[in-house]
Formats: sequence, structure tokens, C-alpha cells
Amino acid sequence: MAAALLQHALAAETGPLQSCRVVSAGVVARAGDPVTPHSVAALRKVGLDVVGHRSRPLTQAMMDRALAVLCMTEGHREMIRLRADPVPRHLYLFREFIDATAEREIGDPFGGPAALYEAVRDEMVEAIPGLVRRLRELAG
Repeated sequence: MAAALLQHALAAETGPLQSCRVVSAGVVARAGDPVTPHSVAALRKVGLDVVGHRSRPLTQAMMDRALAVLCMTEGHREMIRLRADPVPRHLYLFREFIDATAEREIGDPFGGPAALYEAVRDEMVEAIPGLVRRLRELAG
């Protein structure tokens, strides 16, 4: 969900971010799994279609090419720090650039009800303005 939401936001940008490609990959993802029906429905409610998306594991090559690598949790970030060589220079939590009092981590809704997926989607949406500001700084 995060990649689709961020890609949508970047498409509205001008300058170099507009052409950035957002790639979704997981630290424990299996290659080829489809998006869950609840993810599809949660994104469809905000006008995004992810039906054709398939999961893929994060690779060193992906990290080496990335402007920034974004994680949902500190656990994910730590896994990347332990496995990557070199560790990405710009390794952030998706919600790292929002109000300091807000929760920084985004929990995995997998297996939960549709309402949980919608709540996670909304947590991601809330983070996008600050994240886009940071990406502008990096791309500038």
C-alpha cells in the first residue's frame, strides 16, 4: 500500500520526483505473492489500483539504486542494517518525518480485518507530506 500511495503523491510533483519510481520490496517477502484483498479494497477506496502487484524480496541492488529506503518498523530497519553492505545512506521509517509525538512505526495489518488495513492506509497517507518534503531535499 505504501508504494502505491507514495507513487501517487510523487506523480503530482514537479521536477525530478515526478519521474521517480517507487519500488515495493520486503525484508521477509516471498517473490510473487499477490496483494491481499483487504489491501486492494483499502486502496481502491482512495482511487488506486494494485491488483496486479506482486511481492518481491528486498535486494542489495535495489538499495544501491534507491534515493531512499523506507521501512515500516524499526525491526525492518535493523534487519536492513544487519544485512546490507553497504547500508543505505538514506534509510528511514515511512513515518519518520511527521510530528514528533506521533507513532513512527506502521504495524503489519496482514491477517487483520478490512478496517485495520484502512487504518494502516490512513497512517501512511498522514506521513506522505513530510516524506515528500524529505525526498525533495534529497533529490534537489
